[in-house]
Amino acid sequence: MNRFLKWLIGILTIALVAISIYSYKNDGLFSEKLSPEKTVSFQVEDIKLRVFYNRPSKRDREIFGALVPYDQVWRTGANEATTFETNKSLRIGKDSLPAGKYTVWTIPHDSTWNVMFNSKQYPWGVDMEMNPMRVPEFDVVNISVPVKKIDTTVEQFTIGFDNSTDNLSLTMAWDDTMVVVPLK
Repeated sequence: MNRFLKWLIGILTIALVAISIYSYKNDGLFSEKLSPEKTVSFQVEDIKLRVFYNRPSKRDREIFGALVPYDQVWRTGANEATTFETNKSLRIGKDSLPAGKYTVWTIPHDSTWNVMFNSKQYPWGVDMEMNPMRVPEFDVVNISVPVKKIDTTVEQFTIGFDNSTDNLSLTMAWDDTMVVVPLK
């Protein structure tokens, strides 16, 4: 065999090994993510809002009070920290949220959730020990909202905007639970 063919076979072997290792460590090359990424955008008049988050699934698990413990900070989704962007200042409860990009954190309780908009950007939602990376000193808004029990089961964690009654809100729903954050 000539030198070129040996070199080509060696390169292809290395590439095949690298692809095999990557595929093994990432649950296959073409498999769907367990918590896929989602971007939700909303625009009305001159206000533009955008949320980026990852959508974990229920998959027959008990969610709130178990997978997502009560009274503990949750990164509000899976994988990377959830981000919220606004091009205009908003009023959330009694607080003002200036235009900018924020990470969204929550503390679920049985009957209420604390929802925090944090000005610090985090590369990931949790550290190596799975502890939330949120630094409370960077919270710009911290609002408590009531939990609404819903009749249907939401399989994948879902964030959206609702402006159906001209009262803009950020909604979060998963399993049989929904919270509504009023935005003005």
